[in-house]
Amino acid sequence: MTAQVTDSLDDAAPVIRRPGFIASMKRDKKAVAGAVLLALFTVAAIAAPLVAPYDPNSMEFDMIGSPTWGHPLGTDDLGRDLLSRLIYGAQVSLFVGFATVGLALVAGIALGVAAGFYGGFIDNIIMRYIDLQWAFPNFIIAVYLVAVFGTGLSNVIVAISLAFIDDFARVARSMVLTIKQEQYIDAARTAGTSNARIMWRHVLPNALAPLIVLATVSVSNAILAEAGLSFLGLGVDASTPTWGLILAESRSFISRAWWLGLFPGLAIMLTVLSINFLGDALRDHLDVRETGEADRA
Repeated sequence: MTAQVTDSLDDAAPVIRRPGFIASMKRDKKAVAGAVLLALFTVAAIAAPLVAPYDPNSMEFDMIGSPTWGHPLGTDDLGRDLLSRLIYGAQVSLFVGFATVGLALVAGIALGVAAGFYGGFIDNIIMRYIDLQWAFPNFIIAVYLVAVFGTGLSNVIVAISLAFIDDFARVARSMVLTIKQEQYIDAARTAGTSNARIMWRHVLPNALAPLIVLATVSVSNAILAEAGLSFLGLGVDASTPTWGLILAESRSFISRAWWLGLFPGLAIMLTVLSINFLGDALRDHLDVRETGEADRA
């Protein structure tokens, strides 16, 4: 009997479902442009060995060559084709962006839901850590963690994801503090539903909307963070082309080789802009508004 009541409560719990995102996005020209740009960058990154005209590390005698038919975006100081390096650099930037946000989203939700649902001692411990991390800019935290653990793709992903955890944890906790006061949560407790099942079946689905929007916007921030770390020499291995590393290498030649800094900068700008356009459309579709976090006890 208890199982039947619990199942009926699972079905009755209000879950945010807003169909028609594609249809609503089509009416937003900025969202359409963002989707097209992001799709182009994603396809180019996935099919880099097929679409890149040259090996990204292949050197030629034509050093610092201006854009030509053979090299549409020119070559750098070592004669490497800039277009090929940008295409392969998209692999690192997009992978880091999505991987770091995925890790930060999972960890942040776990901490935020636990803090908001249980409260008391657990809430105090988790939120004091979140407050401590909140006091420092995300990029400074990422720089510190990379400096401690060393460079490399995996370390960069872990460092940026740890730096972003506090954002997701605070939003998740704020949503849980509101949702757990609803009557269907009390009904689930009365029916004998376990705390884990309540959090998984009732609380989390209704808290996802603002978290999804935050995750979308955070991808662009993660891409910028990776580019910044690579620009400072704290990113992936120097033999791996990344947009930030290409920008860093162009500093000494920017006055006589404008293309070396322009095109990687445009790649970063257009990718971040396209993700932000999609994030704005998703926010409007889910009707997510900025709300202040509830006062902590």
